[in-house]
Amino acid sequence: MVFEDFASAHGTILGLAFLIAMIMGAVVNKTNFCTMGAVSDWVNMNDTGRLRAWLFAIGVALLGVILLEALGGASMDITRPPYRGTSFAWLEYVIGGVMFGVGMTLGSGCGNKTLIRIGGGNLKSIVVLAVISVCAYYMVNPFPGTDATLYSTLFYPWTNPASVSLPARQDLGALLGSFAEGSNPVTIRLWIGLAVVAALTWFVFRSTDFRGRFDNILGGLVVGLAVVGAWYISGNWATISMEGETFNWTQYASDENWSMVEEAPRPRGIAVQSYTFINPMGETLGYIASGFDSTNRTFGVMALLGVIAGSLLWALISRGFRIEWFVSFKDFLTHVIGAVLMGVGGILALGCTIGQAVTGVSTMALGSVLAFASIVFGSALTMKIQYYKLVYEDEATFTKALITALVDMKMLPGGMRKLEAV
Repeated sequence: MVFEDFASAHGTILGLAFLIAMIMGAVVNKTNFCTMGAVSDWVNMNDTGRLRAWLFAIGVALLGVILLEALGGASMDITRPPYRGTSFAWLEYVIGGVMFGVGMTLGSGCGNKTLIRIGGGNLKSIVVLAVISVCAYYMVNPFPGTDATLYSTLFYPWTNPASVSLPARQDLGALLGSFAEGSNPVTIRLWIGLAVVAALTWFVFRSTDFRGRFDNILGGLVVGLAVVGAWYISGNWATISMEGETFNWTQYASDENWSMVEEAPRPRGIAVQSYTFINPMGETLGYIASGFDSTNRTFGVMALLGVIAGSLLWALISRGFRIEWFVSFKDFLTHVIGAVLMGVGGILALGCTIGQAVTGVSTMALGSVLAFASIVFGSALTMKIQYYKLVYEDEATFTKALITALVDMKMLPGGMRKLEAV
């Protein structure tokens, strides 16, 4: 779509980001699409219905991205965050992913689920959101009066040296293409992506239980399409025509172009991007702290507000709006610890269960796949530890529960088991 000025294009894209997120929020609430719930069902009840819904969302998003790139609708080579960057920060993906997985289990849901719960009336999730926002904000922004961030203070000195500089961008198309001179990364991604989508579709729909639950299909489909829709509208969809020249949204707002054509401050967050929720929580805090300065109203801020609005809308329509508060101080403390881990881990891992596991994986970035696996591992391990401590009570110390959980997950030999399997 062609716009006559940047303000119109920017406002339209932010409005669409809100609208798509609102639809996603309503459907996620309606279908109980929950990534933590998916891991819980799988670990505790061997029920893979919601896990397959999550994988279905990944498949839909991946299919949409490879088709968008093949047709020239958008390029995900340079995005916000930089999923396909050439620096493979594997240690940060692993540590951040595990932290996030543990945190979302303690905090009763991931970043997206926190927003869904707020829309449904859960006051506990407002506390979780506030804590995540503060942690995420200071992971990327300096403390007042200093140039130090949480990331630069706690992680950069020892995690950054472990990063690997790759010969090409870290998506499978670019990496495999680097070994074959003259090959086209877009074509390679297309064929590999189609094979992965076919495999995911087969695995997801081979389950009669999954096929029989319409909500699982609907939830996965809508989340996947929402991610694709966001990639599309922030890609080449919006163009700005000026004096016979045409720029796309991101080209116009690039640092070198902006200073030549605009006198107003450059809005933040102008880039090809899709849905992720931890960094936007920090951005929302910055937006509020700035006195709602319009330059700080980013794509992520509108996405966050849209999910809450959609969830609230469905909660009111379905009469599911319920006020909920902490049942004890221990419950409060557990959620706060979970929120801290999500806020820090989500930034370190470059995203959350939506931002990395769906949005990031749709770009076929290796870091996203590693972060996704680490999140699942962290969450599954935490759930097993909680379960053993619940069943065995005083007999199950944290160490015994941890060792037994690792044995269950085939991470330690069976002879090290401290508690009988349950």
